Amino acid sequence: MNILNFADLLAAARQQPEPQLLLFVFARAELPEGATEEQKKNFAAGAGGALTPVLCVDKTPDELTDFAALAAESQQTGQSWDLVFASSLSGHAGIMPTTEQAEQPLQMMVQAIHSGKVASLLALDKQGQTLSFY
Repeated sequence: MNILNFADLLAAARQQPEPQLLLFVFARAELPEGATEEQKKNFAAGAGGALTPVLCVDKTPDELTDFAALAAESQQTGQSWDLVFASSLSGHAGIMPTTEQAEQPLQMMVQAIHSGKVASLLALDKQGQTLSFY
């Protein structure tokens, strides 16, 4: 299945033979320390910058209705964000993974974002549409 948006992600998770726990890391784009004038100019124009994870959460597909609800819930934390990375953790023998089991994969996602290795993660903009990194 080709995932183009958050609704596709939910549909794919619900179609899996084992229960899925969806993992989300919200990130904010910021200028890195010691940014050059060119980097500052590009950032002001909406390009470049460094991604800083600011919020992690795990949700079952049944806890989610749509992207607007997830975004609204994230706003209650007071953390601003620019995009969200998503992944999933598959259950086993019909048993849903627990929040405790999600901690390490979420930390691995955070580390991947810090190191810029996000190719294995689904990235979504503030409207729930997928993003590509080149």
